[in-house]
Amino acid sequence: MLKIVSCSLFFIILAGCKNEIILPYYNTPDFTPIFIDKESQANKIISHSISDFEFESDKDVKVSKSTLKNKVHIASFIFTQCGSICPIMIENLKVLEKKYKNSNDFAILSFSVTPWIDSVQKLKSFIKDKDIKMKNWYFLTGEKSKIYELARKSYFAEENLGFTKDSSDFLHTEHVILVDKTFKIRGIYNSTLPLEIKNLSSDIDLLLKN
Repeated sequence: MLKIVSCSLFFIILAGCKNEIILPYYNTPDFTPIFIDKESQANKIISHSISDFEFESDKDVKVSKSTLKNKVHIASFIFTQCGSICPIMIENLKVLEKKYKNSNDFAILSFSVTPWIDSVQKLKSFIKDKDIKMKNWYFLTGEKSKIYELARKSYFAEENLGFTKDSSDFLHTEHVILVDKTFKIRGIYNSTLPLEIKNLSSDIDLLLKN
């Protein structure tokens, strides 16, 4: 399994005399970093962004791009019956829950990759069992084809990055994707590793300042 080291370890640069760390953008599934001196030019240079979507959530509301307006968010892909990487992912992401539980500018999305099993009620039971209380942490379910298309084509989520499978193939990945307020991808992290979560948290803080 391909292990990804977060962009904050190696892919950071200093922005001239301001001495600011700038996160790269990602435009393709192979996650080749693209650095832009002036972030105001991103819309001209970076063509990729997260597509429109709408799914049911554990909070009895539909979650869409409009829910995330003016928010930094991360996307993860889980299923409630997973007994391998998902429990580790959830526990590590709870570090972010503790830090950002009262933030109105940050959200976590956890998409079910077995939506035919993970009903809204199932997701509610899951988060109760995991003692998750963050208001902006949404567990999402819906039509499998739409979730998988969004995961692979928008978030570039895959076990082996850069090698997109057929949309019907099972999706299982430990990676979480960091997305800025303009719905552009700014980082990828292995959520089973505490150091990666620490780096992710630092990068979230950078984006929240913008």
